[in-house]
Amino acid sequence: MSKLTVGDLAPDFSAVTDQDHKVSLKDFRGQKVVLYFYPKDNTPGCTNQACAFRDSYGEIEANNAVVLGVSPDGVESHRKFRSKFNLPFELLVDSEHEIAELYGVWGEKSMYGRKYMGIIRSHFVIDEQGKLVDVQYKVSPKKSAPGALKVIK
Repeated sequence: MSKLTVGDLAPDFSAVTDQDHKVSLKDFRGQKVVLYFYPKDNTPGCTNQACAFRDSYGEIEANNAVVLGVSPDGVESHRKFRSKFNLPFELLVDSEHEIAELYGVWGEKSMYGRKYMGIIRSHFVIDEQGKLVDVQYKVSPKKSAPGALKVIK
């Protein structure tokens, strides 16, 4: 798993959203993008992180930026999660963890002594030209949105 660093060109990808349509990173050129990765819909940390981005979304939009959340969950799970918490941004399906691997956020995790592969909570801020201006691996759910917001302002 190779880690990305500030100044790298953000790896392009295409994915299906919770609205069941396809988007690519290049569709957002000319805007800043906050791309955040989270392990699972409707879990406490992931809900905290998503709701923090929701609560900051007006300010994020005012700074010519969009938010895209990414997890391995499917369209229906994302749709329910987004609706339940009134999230104003799209969630991307990465069931084969291809995007996660491009960004170096698919890795070994451990819970209750059991090791398994999964999403390492992270966020990336991508500038209007597609370059990484903020790279945060193993970010805290509560610090992710405020940290990304500081960078886009």
